[in-house]
Amino acid sequence: MSTSLIPESAPFTKEQRAWLNGFFSGMMGMQSSGDSAAAMQVAAAGGLNTLEPQQAIEAAEEEDFPWHDDSLPIVDRMELAKERPMERQLMAAMAQLNCGSCGYLCQTYAEAIASGEESNLTLCSPGGKETAKMVKKLVKASGGASTGAAKSTEPSADSGYSRKRPYEATLLESRPLNGPGSAKDTRHVVIDLADSGIHYEVGDALGVYPSNCCDLAKQVIQCIEADPQSLVTVSDGSEVQLLDALCHHYCLKDPSDELLELMISDVRDSSVKGRLVAMLEDGVPEGYDVLDVLQEVQGMPVDVKSFLETLGPMNARLYSIASSQKQVGNQVCLTVGKVAYDREGRLRKGVASTMLAERLSPGDSIRVFTQPNHGGFTVPEKNDVPMIMVGPGTGVAPFLAFLQERKATAAPGDNWLFFGDQHESCDFLYKEELDSYTSDGTLNRLDTAFSRDGESKVYVQDRMRQQAEELYRWLERGAVFYVCGDAKRMAVDVDRALVEIIADQAGLSLDDAQAYLKQLSADKRYVRDVY
Repeated sequence: MSTSLIPESAPFTKEQRAWLNGFFSGMMGMQSSGDSAAAMQVAAAGGLNTLEPQQAIEAAEEEDFPWHDDSLPIVDRMELAKERPMERQLMAAMAQLNCGSCGYLCQTYAEAIASGEESNLTLCSPGGKETAKMVKKLVKASGGASTGAAKSTEPSADSGYSRKRPYEATLLESRPLNGPGSAKDTRHVVIDLADSGIHYEVGDALGVYPSNCCDLAKQVIQCIEADPQSLVTVSDGSEVQLLDALCHHYCLKDPSDELLELMISDVRDSSVKGRLVAMLEDGVPEGYDVLDVLQEVQGMPVDVKSFLETLGPMNARLYSIASSQKQVGNQVCLTVGKVAYDREGRLRKGVASTMLAERLSPGDSIRVFTQPNHGGFTVPEKNDVPMIMVGPGTGVAPFLAFLQERKATAAPGDNWLFFGDQHESCDFLYKEELDSYTSDGTLNRLDTAFSRDGESKVYVQDRMRQQAEELYRWLERGAVFYVCGDAKRMAVDVDRALVEIIADQAGLSLDDAQAYLKQLSADKRYVRDVY
């Protein structure tokens, strides 16, 4: 009796499964030669006799990737992948959102690192320091990534511009969207693409290469007691002045383990060394940056070349595009929330958001590229399909583009938006535009949740529950459900509310409601752009 090594649930035909069972059983000595030969004959009949052993192994490894679940903590994902090849362990270290912020999907980014094609280990923005630390640990344990050739996954563009070859665009506008009394500073940013030939679809993202605040770079140089005009060599091999290098080429946000190790190796103050060692082991405090580390060892000589080698590269930031080219032509619009907060007496600033809100003026240049949408995050192919969009705060950005597209194409499909923020009086982003879309029939329903306006906080998921019956009716008639915004809180709460609504309205158990939602996802009718 033959032993089946390939599970019935594996994504193969009967003939493929028979061949793979014969291949692995014959290799492992678990099956008689007669059975193995029979399996090979079946395989030949199915046209698989040309499959090479390595191809068979790769085919057998195709799976659903159990760690590809963004609700699992990284320790659980790593446990699930611990016996797998290097590229799968790297994939488990990613944030599992397939958000595209790295320029890849989780799987292809991991494979690019493992093959040696991608040397930047800090591109997973949602995973942050946790992912970067684990990726570095895996690469170090493996003795470094392979140097073998790998097929590039750089998205092709008709314009010829990409992440590795960004376009030098011009900023046209950075208009405040919040009113007086708001605790936020959100900007409507307009960028001119001129005659670049860059084309984008609604749902795509725009990659923006930021620069550090010049004052921050100067403080860093002062701490290491260096000459800001001294020439240094940056990653592309060019020579630039140190100040320029720190403004445009290096990340000054998250201190690397290498920076901590460099400081620990030379610092003589035992109490300072103890704090740095603790950070190396447990991670740096939230909001702690490169300048903080240097201020810990103020007065200690620091070699500039060694210091620069510990800094990560300046990565692009991705923003959901808030426009349709059918309306704005050779422009692209963004919705950017400025990040600025005080920590221990020093103002900390978001690198890209403050650049777009403060440091650039209309007419200044900015390096950009487009990142295609992923997982079907765009308007339905059939324009009569209804859309339900959940986008609080800056998460409304892509849905402005969706509505522009629907109006420009006179799409007959119904559109429903859930929007939320803090105060209706000063945080109702794009109120005039949304009111206009409601008036002309482009937007059929608009439900808002302003969390700070009442005695109890109300969020978009609460509005969803209040409209549960109608929301489920839309799903049953084929609506696509979209979510954009914060992955850690909002998207989790919306997901939970959606499952509960489906369970209640359809009379299903929570497990069956989860299965319903999983099928929506498989059908690209539950699509998220979360970060």
